[in-house]
Amino acid sequence: MANNTWEPMKGDELPSSLFKYQILCTKHLHELQDDFEVLDTAGKISHNTVFRSYVGTNTHELPASFLDAKSIVIIAVFTPLLTANFHYNGESHQILVPHYYEDGITEEHLKNTIKNQIIGHNGYRIENAKTSVLLKRLAVRSGLGRYGRNNLCYVDGFGSFVRLHAFFTDFEFEEDNWIEAKIMDSCEKCKICQNNCPTGSINDENFVIDIEKCIPLYNEIPGEFPWWINPESHNALMGCMKCQLICPANNEVVKLTQTLEDVSEEETKALLEGNPTDDQIASLSKKTKMFIPEHASYYVPVLSRNLRALIGQ
Repeated sequence: MANNTWEPMKGDELPSSLFKYQILCTKHLHELQDDFEVLDTAGKISHNTVFRSYVGTNTHELPASFLDAKSIVIIAVFTPLLTANFHYNGESHQILVPHYYEDGITEEHLKNTIKNQIIGHNGYRIENAKTSVLLKRLAVRSGLGRYGRNNLCYVDGFGSFVRLHAFFTDFEFEEDNWIEAKIMDSCEKCKICQNNCPTGSINDENFVIDIEKCIPLYNEIPGEFPWWINPESHNALMGCMKCQLICPANNEVVKLTQTLEDVSEEETKALLEGNPTDDQIASLSKKTKMFIPEHASYYVPVLSRNLRALIGQ
């Protein structure tokens, strides 16, 4: 892994090397909804309460406040894997920090990027579409990305290390990209991710994983881990990287892993015990980039539990 120090986004818009995008006409929204309903009717979309809270509110309709939107801009932003060294009992523990961290990219950065680098004209309305569409499906249907066997979205040059964003605009682009959902050719005969999944959530039958066996469904939220998750399966401060680190499509982007500031012995101990002081919360917020101090009451118990699993408490 590379040993370069990570820095958050700077400037007013994204550098061109950090993102890729695709354009669709809003007329395809109903087809996206059809995709969801077909999969749901076939029983391929979990009814797990937590998972449904992530996907159940997306209706694939134009918002009532923006019915004259003409196009959708779907953007994939490269989100490198990070690591942080947690010091504890005289040892340094290198912990993976996947895409959950705050990258410093704001909605204003994204709007400026669309206005200046994609549309190229002022005067057009641009509104966030995140509550209206399923981003991963939109990215694959637009051709921006393709599915992997692990059901993640892969974007050329970025692998699966991406954060997706979508925006409606009343600018009407000449292009309209709409394709059948595709999987990467390399996945057809490859089962590396499936064989490395610690819970068996990736299967042979189709490219929709068994989400109820997927570790992130449980380590993103408060509560005890299910009894059936092997303690040795845990591998990241939040989320799971087992299927991504070993994926051949990520070989090059894994090399771009960057590091966060070290977490001290005292801070690690306080987080493990779940009782950091206000000063330690502020420092942990700054160092891990995983939460803001105002949200510590939710995130500290989650990260405390996850870190205990990783360090072996």
